[in-house]
Amino acid sequence: MTEARFDDTIHAPVRLRICGLLNNADRLDFAVVRDTLGISDATLSKHVKTLADAGHVTINKSASANRTDARRVTWLSLSPTGRSAFAAHIRALQDIAGQPHLTL
Repeated sequence: MTEARFDDTIHAPVRLRICGLLNNADRLDFAVVRDTLGISDATLSKHVKTLADAGHVTINKSASANRTDARRVTWLSLSPTGRSAFAAHIRALQDIAGQPHLTL
């Protein structure tokens, strides 16, 4: 079990929601994350860059089989470090709330 550890980078509301979404998937399309959170491309890009700079999120681009143009799909995923940091942050929040730790 991961030790509880508050993470200021993850704690910002949009970044916490991004990590929560990515924690439940191997990877998600940038557009899916944007639409699910109801935020702009620019807002998501800013927060993803912050998470990527901290080593929490990885960004990969690939050609799309569904497109006939040259545009690429941007895939987002939590890195192993990001998964661990997210789990530790959730445990820290549970401690603050006086709740038992849930398994992520």
